[in-house]
Amino acid sequence: MYTLYYYPGNASLFPHMLLRELGVPFELALVDRAQNAQHSAEFLKLNPNGRIPVLVDGGLVLFETAAIALHLCDRHPEAGLAPPVGTAERAQFYKWMIHLANTPQPEFRLWFYPEQHVPSPALAEAVKQTAGVRLEAMFDRIAEQLEGREWLLESGFSAADLFLCMLVRWGRGLPRPARDVPALGAHARRVLARPAVQAALAAERIAAPLV
Repeated sequence: MYTLYYYPGNASLFPHMLLRELGVPFELALVDRAQNAQHSAEFLKLNPNGRIPVLVDGGLVLFETAAIALHLCDRHPEAGLAPPVGTAERAQFYKWMIHLANTPQPEFRLWFYPEQHVPSPALAEAVKQTAGVRLEAMFDRIAEQLEGREWLLESGFSAADLFLCMLVRWGRGLPRPARDVPALGAHARRVLARPAVQAALAAERIAAPLV
């Protein structure tokens, strides 16, 4: 059985939704960020970076959100949440997973925690504003590539769509919320309608607005 160390609404939401889509046995272990539990000695043994999520799979301890998702897709190919290895669609899947992990996801750290990236608190607001501008441009580019289809991949729904939905949720506080970009809002509604996604949100007690 898998164990997912999580905190509601954090980056752990993506692998949580994925586990429910896979329909495999797992348990949730809360890492209470309100009590700084991610910096506890116990948690740092799992992830010395002090960040959530962590997945425990038997003797394997894995951190980094995208790595966890790729591992789960590889462990359960029968679920069809990633295209077959070696295909062109699999390459497109890798592209989206790496893009989402390397481009909008880290930009959100500047948006949510600007004070961690400046030598003076007086500069924090400028960092937040510029991060917001960059995020809006990133979401516009993603939306352009979504136009005319339901999912990121031409072959259909994949784990990458869960990843994007989580990031669109994080973007609800931007000056122009990500959901207000028509293609992204429609995509998020399709993902949120999935029973496994609804079950993950309910388990984490995430209330509206969902995105």
